[in-house]
Amino acid sequence: MVAQEFTVDLNKPLVFQVGHLGETYQEWVHQPIVSKEGPRFFESDFWEFLTRTVWWAIPAIWLPVVCWCISMSIRMGHPLPQIALMVGFGIFVWTFLEYTLHRFLFHIETKSYWGNTVHYLLHGCHHKHPMDGLRLVFPPAATAVLCIPFWNLVKLLATPSTTPALFGGGLLGYVMYDVTHYYLHHGQPTKHVAKSLKKYHLNHHFRIQNKGFGITSAFWDRVFRTLP
Repeated sequence: MVAQEFTVDLNKPLVFQVGHLGETYQEWVHQPIVSKEGPRFFESDFWEFLTRTVWWAIPAIWLPVVCWCISMSIRMGHPLPQIALMVGFGIFVWTFLEYTLHRFLFHIETKSYWGNTVHYLLHGCHHKHPMDGLRLVFPPAATAVLCIPFWNLVKLLATPSTTPALFGGGLLGYVMYDVTHYYLHHGQPTKHVAKSLKKYHLNHHFRIQNKGFGITSAFWDRVFRTLP
């Protein structure tokens, strides 16, 4: 007897359905549905609320944290030129994280129930519903949890006085990434650079989904030869 292929019901919460797709999940998740109205994820209103984030919450929440981190290094005696270098280095490191996370974690191929489920929550939902404006930026609650190990990693590698500015630079890079990502999907750029970046990113969604992993720039795609 041949098992009947599982079909996702888009009118029901999706998160605990997609795992049943098994090996067909990758094909399903890379067939985008273009709609500004996203699907429901969970039956629970609480968990559903945590998955939805307006774009402006990212700078509103995290830019004060960036400023606080930078001010800590200033109070510890670092002059502004040194602060600028540390923040710039933090942003640069973030661009590498942006590329590597997107390429090697967000685009990992899964086929098990929990593998598909976790992947859908991390990134698959964005490829399935790329214009869902409330699920384009990373939920602040999840970011807050992830900040703890990243802070400890920077603290391990840097000095006590440089750690805050380096971490603040990385966090600033993240804010720039998330806001840029939202703009590339929903903004209407008029300048050449922004228009090219929007085209570059939408190509990743609608044409060549295994290339073009950079969001804020194509720099690391050029370095690692993953240009579309």
